[in-house]
Amino acid sequence: MDGWRAHRAVVGSRLAAQLQYRTSFGFDLAQSVVGTVEGFVEVAVVFANVPVLADLDLSAAVLVYAVAALGFGLANAVVGQLDTVPEFIRRGTLEVFLVRPQSVLAQIVTSEVQLRRAGGPLVGAALMAVALAVNPVHWTPARLALIVVAPLTGGLIFGALFLAAGALQFWLVDAAEVTSAFVYGGSYAAQFSAAVFPLPLRLLVVFVVPVSFAGYLPAAAVLGLPGAQAAPGWLGWCVPVAALVTTLAALGLWKRGLRHYTGAGG
Repeated sequence: MDGWRAHRAVVGSRLAAQLQYRTSFGFDLAQSVVGTVEGFVEVAVVFANVPVLADLDLSAAVLVYAVAALGFGLANAVVGQLDTVPEFIRRGTLEVFLVRPQSVLAQIVTSEVQLRRAGGPLVGAALMAVALAVNPVHWTPARLALIVVAPLTGGLIFGALFLAAGALQFWLVDAAEVTSAFVYGGSYAAQFSAAVFPLPLRLLVVFVVPVSFAGYLPAAAVLGLPGAQAAPGWLGWCVPVAALVTTLAALGLWKRGLRHYTGAGG
C-alpha cells in the first residue's frame, strides 16, 4: 500500500507540473485530438466511396471506430509509457527500477505521465455518443451493459498488447518498430469489420492478436449483426473473457521477460 501511495503521489505531481504550462498542454492535447480525428476521417472517406463495406455501413462503422478509439485511448493514456522499455534497457535505467522495492511495471508506467494522451479517449467518447444516437439499436439490459463494458475491456486488450510488446524487448532489445506494429497496427485493424480481412488474417485479429474484440465484435453484438466466418457477431459477448485471457498472457510474458533480463552490461 505504501508503494501504491508513492506512485499516486508521483503521478499527481507530474500531472500538476504539466498543468502549470497550460498553453503547451493545450497544444499537446489538441495534437492528440487531431490525430484521433484524422483516423476517423480516413474511415469516413472510405465509406463516402463505398456505402457498405463488408457488413458495415457508415453509422455502424462509426460505432466500431468509437469503441476501438476509446479503448485504445484509455490504454495509451495509462500504459503507453511501455513504449519506452527499449530505451530503458539500452541506457541501463531498468537496473534502477529493479533495485527499488516497488513494482517494475508500475515504475515504468508512472515514469512519465502525459496528460495530452487524454485527447484520444475524449474523441472516442464523443464519437460513441454520436454513434449511439444514429444507430437504431434495440436496447436491452445486456446490450446496455455490453456497450459500457466494451471500451474498458478494449482498453485491457490494448494494454495487454502494450505490455506484451514491452516484454518482448527483453529478448529483442532493439526491435520496438516490430512490436509496435502489432500494437498500433492492431489499433488500426480494430477499426474495421473482421470480414474485410482474408480468413488467415481474420483468425489472427480474432484469436491470436484479438483486436477485433476491442472494436468490431462488441459493436456487432450490440447492433445485432451476424458477423463473418470465424468472427460471428455473438463472439462480441465474450469480450470480458478475451480481455482476461489476453491480460493474463501478457502478464505472464512480462514476468518471464524480467526473469530473462540479465542487465545492460554496463
